[in-house]
Amino acid sequence: MMQKISALILSDEYSTNEVLKLFVSEFDNINLIDCPAQPELILATLTEMQNKSIFLVDLSNNKQEKLDLILKVSQQCPNCKVLALSDNPTVDLIIRIMRAGAKEFVPIPILKNEFFDSLNKIISQFEEPKKNNKCKIISVFSNKGGIGKTSLATNLALELSKITKESVALIDMNFQMGDITTFLDLKPSFNISYMLENIDKINETFLLSTLEKYKNSSLYILADPPYFKQADNIQPKQITKLFNTLKETFSYIIVDAEASFDGKNIAALDNSDLILLVTVANIPALRNTQRCLELFEKLGYDKNKTQIVVNRYMENDEIKEDDVEKVLSKSVYWKIPNNYFALMTAINKGVPVSSINANTNIAQSYRDLAQHISDNLYKQNLVKKFENIFNQ
Repeated sequence: MMQKISALILSDEYSTNEVLKLFVSEFDNINLIDCPAQPELILATLTEMQNKSIFLVDLSNNKQEKLDLILKVSQQCPNCKVLALSDNPTVDLIIRIMRAGAKEFVPIPILKNEFFDSLNKIISQFEEPKKNNKCKIISVFSNKGGIGKTSLATNLALELSKITKESVALIDMNFQMGDITTFLDLKPSFNISYMLENIDKINETFLLSTLEKYKNSSLYILADPPYFKQADNIQPKQITKLFNTLKETFSYIIVDAEASFDGKNIAALDNSDLILLVTVANIPALRNTQRCLELFEKLGYDKNKTQIVVNRYMENDEIKEDDVEKVLSKSVYWKIPNNYFALMTAINKGVPVSSINANTNIAQSYRDLAQHISDNLYKQNLVKKFENIFNQ
């Protein structure tokens, strides 16, 4: 039987504190202990605990102080998980709470069923190996080569792993001539073809040993097959099965999709939560992008699933952002600035752009894009959660 979990409650409101004590007391496997008043003493108490613990913290007052405390607890107390609450649950606040390290959030006034559900989720994380059911698949796509989608996919994947501190898988689906391993100067022992041949044997240990980890990051790369014949043997249904398997281990899957509409690529796009459709500000590229959008509509994709990224953008270009939006009848989601020198230096050295100079405009743009995507996905999850709460 699992050792009892210790719980501390921090709330400035007497009524909230009493309700939490009452609800927590109904859990036989939780031992409620007194919570010190000072943040430094709370941190010291949780740090010294040998057993698993849950810190329930109400951010209705003194938000910043408590956000700082949540961050310290998540960094310094590996056996402690945080459940946060607030009487003003704005999307921005909850994003900050989750980014600080809280595992669950419950709005005030507290609904008993909702609270029990969140607390049970935290308890289950102590009892079972982590299963990631919130993985997001992001495909970087263009039906025209030479647009810069591999650079975008590679740098985005690395920045997401840094910002979210979550595990990220980067898949090279340019089966005939992928470049991700060149862009990151890797010589992987295994590739996607090997992975698919062993798909029925895959578990988390197998995955993490087969994918190539990038240096000391939480980014893992699945390389393209080295021979054309291996690529020809890959079937669309195998791609779907691969994604379903990877979702159990990774928080994000970034796909560098091939510039084609074959069955394998369509399978990847079908399974994606977000498609970053990459273009540049010239007429031929925009016409190709137009055709992509028309095809995606025929495939039944939600309009919000596909977002436009303009690469190599220059403010003094003849074709402006407004022109792009007018041609495509769709807003531009992101613009990557044109910085040929920084990008080519990074590619030739086999490193991410941020390794050359983290302060360049293009490195900052990749970083901001990763943050933007992460924030938007948080918001989508929160909207779904609140819809479920209010529909109860």
